[in-house]
Amino acid sequence: MKMIPLGRTGLTVSELCLGTMTWGSMNDEAEGHAQADLAFDRGVTFWDTAEMYPVAPVRAETAGQTETIIGNWLAARGGRSRLVIATKAAGRGEILRPGEPVTGRSLRAALEGSLRRLRTDYVDLYQIHWPNRGSYHFRKIWDYAPRAIDKAAETAQMTDILTTAKTLIDEGKIRAIGLSNETVWGAARWLHLADTLGLPRMATVQNEYSLLCRQFDSDWAELSLVEDMPLLAFSPLAAGLLTGKYAGDVTPEGTRRARTPDLGGRITARVFPAVAAYLGVAARHGLNPCQMAIAFCRGRPFATIPILGATSVEQLETDLGAEGLVLPPEVLADIDAVHRAYPMPY
Repeated sequence: MKMIPLGRTGLTVSELCLGTMTWGSMNDEAEGHAQADLAFDRGVTFWDTAEMYPVAPVRAETAGQTETIIGNWLAARGGRSRLVIATKAAGRGEILRPGEPVTGRSLRAALEGSLRRLRTDYVDLYQIHWPNRGSYHFRKIWDYAPRAIDKAAETAQMTDILTTAKTLIDEGKIRAIGLSNETVWGAARWLHLADTLGLPRMATVQNEYSLLCRQFDSDWAELSLVEDMPLLAFSPLAAGLLTGKYAGDVTPEGTRRARTPDLGGRITARVFPAVAAYLGVAARHGLNPCQMAIAFCRGRPFATIPILGATSVEQLETDLGAEGLVLPPEVLADIDAVHRAYPMPY
């Protein structure tokens, strides 16, 4: 597995990241550990989780179970130092602390819980799951209307979080801090405050990105490249749509769509023609559609690390087949043509 630098953190990570968000809901502990074993054996040493996981669905009573499953794997297998583990503190709109903004105090408290469940004394990358201001992610773009904010209060809140992050880094409890579901303005503000005040820079951003969701391709891409802030791309297979298993608007038993019929707003009248077109590109060029989609993410002109979330070892094995795959110009040209025909299918 190719290893790459994680922005300016000084960390080196695998070019693919293991996603774990279904461990504890769609996958039991044994299945999660089987995926972990496969990923580790194949050199995927960058793993992502969150204190609110598992999803499908998210429930207060199951929150934290994914971290516990990872912690049990670490206790049984060892090798903590060979992994780069990323987790996230829940945001204002999430089920753990609904309505409560992320603050320095809540960040520390959330981290202590994650460390206990993960059975480790440090997290490599600690991410804020949602900005306190809210954002346009998860299909909120359709009625997104930025609101006026108290900039002084927002600045004070961000400064509090970054100051706490510095303390946590100094204590050895985290190695870097990052963002998730953030906007360009938010990321720029975080970076400005860090540079001005001598506080830790937000190292990465974890936003949705796939052939079907390319909001990152404009202003975010520029900021990511210039500021050396890699994208950790979640849902690179568009919650399974790009595998083709839902083609024709079907819902196979045992799939994520059986639990979440609209796949988080991704099921629209426009999405299946777009999926069919991308499946056609893969077929014409003799490519596995999952591997094509993942390789597309890895090949962007800004640093992108796809997060692979599978619900079976077989699915993960297929996805890992994207390792080292570089799409030739003729495939990229066909992908570009499909994107122009179906620019925003959900």
